[in-house]
Amino acid sequence: VCSSDLNNEVVVGVASAPALGRVWFASKGNGAYVKFNGETKKISVSKVSKLSDASISYSDLLGWGDRRSKFVELQNKVWRTRSYGDFWSYVLVAEGAVDLATEPTLNLWDMAANEIIVREAGGTFTNLDGKAGPHGGNAVASNGLIHQEFLQEIK
Repeated sequence: VCSSDLNNEVVVGVASAPALGRVWFASKGNGAYVKFNGETKKISVSKVSKLSDASISYSDLLGWGDRRSKFVELQNKVWRTRSYGDFWSYVLVAEGAVDLATEPTLNLWDMAANEIIVREAGGTFTNLDGKAGPHGGNAVASNGLIHQEFLQEIK
């Protein structure tokens, strides 16, 4: 849900994975949560503070354009990369299981719920140019501690 009174800021988000039996949800100022096996648990991002220690998830290598070679180089500088893609990467960031998730091309409906879930879990969500929010056509979500270092590496 976006509020026009708040400059199209996402104020509520829900991501559901019925096959996994999980639902993630967040609302502005109230934290982020996952519901699994009938239990609801508050979630938070990791505390990894160096990109070299980070686990990064991404969709694939298509769509990176001029940033592709920098992104490929970066994969040799981090602890681990995985290609989970889609909503799964972002909820893993919110849960602290992955330190950063990124995709070079996305639509608003792909990002809106993920953005507030990551943000309310204590993370940062921007586009590849560092503009906050889900409206940039691409995304970087992180624990916040490694966000700027990642953006500099792919510039």
